[in-house]
Amino acid sequence: MRKSPREREWERLLAEERNFVSKGSRQNETYLGRLLADKVPQQLQSTLDAAFSKAFNLIFEKGTGIIEKTYKKEDLEHQFKINAYSAELRENKKTLGAFRRQSNTVSAKNLLLSGVEGIGLGALGIGLPDIPIFVGVLLKSVYEIALNWGYTYDTPEEKYFILKVIETSLSHGRCLIEGDRKINEFIEEPSLPMEYSQSVQIDQTSATMSGELLYLKFLQGIPIVGAVGGAYNTVYLQKVLRYAKLKYHRRFLVDTSGARRPDDAC
Repeated sequence: MRKSPREREWERLLAEERNFVSKGSRQNETYLGRLLADKVPQQLQSTLDAAFSKAFNLIFEKGTGIIEKTYKKEDLEHQFKINAYSAELRENKKTLGAFRRQSNTVSAKNLLLSGVEGIGLGALGIGLPDIPIFVGVLLKSVYEIALNWGYTYDTPEEKYFILKVIETSLSHGRCLIEGDRKINEFIEEPSLPMEYSQSVQIDQTSATMSGELLYLKFLQGIPIVGAVGGAYNTVYLQKVLRYAKLKYHRRFLVDTSGARRPDDAC
């Protein structure tokens, strides 16, 4: 029996998710990590944890409006409606793929912005002060992806989803697998976990980010050489955005067709 365009889209998504989880489950120590392991101050990890947590709290409380000034929210919402209407009129490979193409365009622009910011500040030896800017660019990018797929980002449930996506995208091994499972459960039943605390989730997400970016932020604090560390902002942003696009894509397919996660999905 010939598969429908939506069924093929779903199978493609599942394959990309499995690939992401499979690669992320294997955590190998990098050359940079081995090189800097004895040189990073012991207190840097906790300092980074606090810096990321402060950045998330500040942006969630006061910065969303500022971020929205950096893109045209109404245009993104309008484009989603156009894509959704086209898919409703005639659902095929082209109309379903329009959402992915638009999402990729948004991501490419923000990756360029992150690279310029990271390299510029890194060349000046600015590491920790760059964190609020990095988190701002990260959330701006995810917000635009959310709008591209028809979702908002300012409710407690959506903030949980965003924080969990960021945390899981930078996790490894069992943490990645478990985080992916929890996200898929939320997509099927979008409600906050029992006894959920946004501040606790922010701390968890921040700890994962600081652990992953520890050596790079240390390197970024060294003038000139720090440009190398700053350039890696783009590498990690790309990883987060790739995963975010997969999960918003899954939400869209589930919410518009009633699809559910098969037993063999990641």
